[in-house]
Amino acid sequence: MTRIATPRNDRAPVEPGIAVEVRGLVKHYGATKALDGVDLSVRQGTVLGVLGPNGAGKTTLVRVLSTLIKPDAGTAFVGGYDVLRQPKQLRRTIGLTGQYASVDEMLSGYENLYLIGRLLDLSSKEAKARATELLERFSLTEAARRTAKTYSGGMRRRLDLAASMIGRPKVLYLDEPTTGLDPRTRNEVWDEVQRMVAEGATVLLTTQYMEEAEQLADELTVIDKGKVIAAGQVADLKAQVGGRTLQVRPVRPAELPEMARCLGDGGIGGATFSADTGLLSVPITGDEQLTAVVGLLGTRGFGIAGIDTKTPSLDEVFLTITGKPATDAPADAVPTLAKEPAV
Repeated sequence: MTRIATPRNDRAPVEPGIAVEVRGLVKHYGATKALDGVDLSVRQGTVLGVLGPNGAGKTTLVRVLSTLIKPDAGTAFVGGYDVLRQPKQLRRTIGLTGQYASVDEMLSGYENLYLIGRLLDLSSKEAKARATELLERFSLTEAARRTAKTYSGGMRRRLDLAASMIGRPKVLYLDEPTTGLDPRTRNEVWDEVQRMVAEGATVLLTTQYMEEAEQLADELTVIDKGKVIAAGQVADLKAQVGGRTLQVRPVRPAELPEMARCLGDGGIGGATFSADTGLLSVPITGDEQLTAVVGLLGTRGFGIAGIDTKTPSLDEVFLTITGKPATDAPADAVPTLAKEPAV
């Protein structure tokens, strides 16, 4: 693939409003294609959720975009900087939280954050203030002066997340950031991510928690076997799977077959029923069709005990698109960083 020639110290001419631009990205590990021509864009000030089973290529994508490994082909720009030609400039614009906490266990929580702040060229005063602020946000104030080796796994994870945010990065990579966290801590992480986005940061989030993706992501990209197999807003992906379903509970369950025939005769197709649940299910495309279904059943004398509408869950979308459950997949077989080429 032809690369864009750019001056080493100048930002690349990326489309305005795009924080991350990836085109034709390829990465091999022997005969395995971890990335097989990945294309994606992340708009500034938004969250892109990257979904996929383990081994799909999500972590490899993050490693390439954070300059930890080199791609074999394709182009990638982050904040206008080329991942290959301008890695030093790019690293100053990003924050990264990997799948496993990487804090210094011999330092206290406060010392970990202060040290990173100073390495990011914050003044001593700024580093102290930012460390104190993030320790409070992640409920670590009481443990601030304890060495990190005394922290629980969840506390280390929260400290690692705080460390990735201390420099207020313009682009933040979160690679399955809430794995193993309790619901309260997970909500704290979500709140902090949303706060950073509100302040202008851009986030690329890999996750297998569908609730997390739906809570945080403006748009989704689904990767499987190193390829992008679906992309769009949550509502768009749900619409591809089947949109809304009207569920009608009749007063007399024995009338379910007759109700389905009634709708078919009235030009409303696709109605199904289940004797086990006692529900009539009708795919609908809008509120007008919902009104038509209820009106037709009412005029034909069917008693309705209750109605509800259901949209596909993101888990159902994921299963339909990939053919795999979100959290039931083979372990990632990508080699460790120690075996990967240095950048």
